[in-house]
Amino acid sequence: MAEEVPFQFLHNELVQYIYKSADSGETENGRNITKLENMGFRVGQGLIERLTKETARFKDELDTMKFICKDFWTCVFKKQIDNLRTNHQGIYVLQDSKFRLLSQLAVGKQYLEQAPKYLAFTCGLVRGALSSLGVKSIVTAEVSLMPACKFQVIIQKN
Repeated sequence: MAEEVPFQFLHNELVQYIYKSADSGETENGRNITKLENMGFRVGQGLIERLTKETARFKDELDTMKFICKDFWTCVFKKQIDNLRTNHQGIYVLQDSKFRLLSQLAVGKQYLEQAPKYLAFTCGLVRGALSSLGVKSIVTAEVSLMPACKFQVIIQKN
């Protein structure tokens, strides 16, 4: 679907545009993250609809998450998730050791405070994809050393 370099460039420009168009301030940072996540949510919904058009329904939550880690992640980032972990109680951790949207930032700890704004779109992307598959979730991201990151998916039970 999206070629790697143009997608990374578009994502970087999107982040920069959102942050430059808003007034600076601590409350604005939260709004900017929310805007980026909402954009990702809508893109995730549309993308997963196209990807699953010819796919049989998933038998359980774990199958859905495996699809996200393999097919969905490959479609967007041209590689599979490196590791998927679960506690079998609705919490999944997706680990990507070389997350493409962080790779343009310097490796190390000096830019860790910049990482959340580059991860918000992807959190929304995963949440939107899961939502379209009938799975309500909360998706958060964490970075301890660039460009590796972990996405935590908490499934909301009805």
